[in-house]
Amino acid sequence: MHDLVFRAGRIVTPAGERPGCVAVRDGRIAAVLPIGAPVDGEVVDLAADEVLVPGLVDTHVHVNEPGRTEWEGFASATAAAALGGVTTLVDMPLNSIPPTVDVAALATKREAARGRCHVDVGFWGGAVPGNLAELRPLHDAGVFGFKCFLLDSGVEEFPPLPPGELEPVLRELTGFGARLIVHAEDAESVDRAPAPGPAYRSFLESRPRGAENLAIAWLLERARWTGAAVHVLHLSSSDALPMLASARRDGVDVTVETCPHYLTFAAEDVPDGATQYKCCPPIREAANRELLWRGLADGVIDVVVSDHSPCTPELKRGDFGSAWGGVASLQVGLAAVWSGARARGHSLADVVGWTATAPARLAGLDAKGAIAPGRDADLVVFAPDEPWVVDAHRLAHRNPVTPYDGRALTGVVRGTWLRGRRIDVTGPPAGRLLRRGAP
Repeated sequence: MHDLVFRAGRIVTPAGERPGCVAVRDGRIAAVLPIGAPVDGEVVDLAADEVLVPGLVDTHVHVNEPGRTEWEGFASATAAAALGGVTTLVDMPLNSIPPTVDVAALATKREAARGRCHVDVGFWGGAVPGNLAELRPLHDAGVFGFKCFLLDSGVEEFPPLPPGELEPVLRELTGFGARLIVHAEDAESVDRAPAPGPAYRSFLESRPRGAENLAIAWLLERARWTGAAVHVLHLSSSDALPMLASARRDGVDVTVETCPHYLTFAAEDVPDGATQYKCCPPIREAANRELLWRGLADGVIDVVVSDHSPCTPELKRGDFGSAWGGVASLQVGLAAVWSGARARGHSLADVVGWTATAPARLAGLDAKGAIAPGRDADLVVFAPDEPWVVDAHRLAHRNPVTPYDGRALTGVVRGTWLRGRRIDVTGPPAGRLLRRGAP
């Protein structure tokens, strides 16, 4: 007997889109069968306008709990994730207090998350000045890799790695096979740039493409020297695509992500003073956006994840110099990426690859990210042709601040299942806390 069987005219599998049945037993996908196959168990019949896709894996989320729970928190973040089709997220090590830079801080964060998560949650560790000896213990405790900044992070408790400390960190991580994920902007370039004011153009000038390009080039060379595995976070500068492709051809172990806001918005359309669009690195021009889409199509960019970095409305007040830099988008990411992808001729299978399969691979989450036998039955019923307009006050994010407010998108999540159990965000949370390497 199967516990549950999904029957759909469209299922996005690793082999492409097909009609069929997905049979679930004990929280795992037992089989993917032809649509007319005899099945036993409770049947969920999808409507003609619905597609079954795997739950998204978002490897770039700032939950901010404990310490800054008024910005977000595990309960609200994971509810928003589930409503947006995300069944697994990996939490960043900063903006919470304490930051996840040692095993004690990881234990504190896990305790804060316990019993509050509607989806499965894992954790990145942090690499900061002076914690080289903490990296192996954090790895052994189950973090999925390590994040560092190459310039000021925006919070004093998570300082950047100075140039002299990056190479020792890379060599240390190479010794036990961990990946360093990097916020790559050059500190001196940003320090020497003009300060931003109310105009969005002034903010772009304060975080120039050159700062991103230089930091990425600098990182790639050190990865080449050490043999380390590195990941470039939230790529916004399309200028960097040729050198990333070149480094990969040379055998450098580098992966790359971008985010829905870089694929959706354009600098030319950001109103002056609209600090809900502020993020670092910044949203750049429309021509740059189209080149990022080309980078995805060419395979230079591997994954699309949210970089959900919310805050209170008060912290978004002021100008582009003083307001908090971060975009809240966890619940709308799938619809935003699909809306842009379909307009450019990409398939839903492409979007699933970028937002589910590739992020699962990045984090080593072998049971996630695809509809295939043996994987977790993390499944989403998605209506790809249904239009809607984002209302920030109706999202499950803790604070109603997002540049997507009022944005017309296409694609609605009608139901999300975690390990074969439909998620009800008004009920008891059933998400698990994940550890690297654990089944």
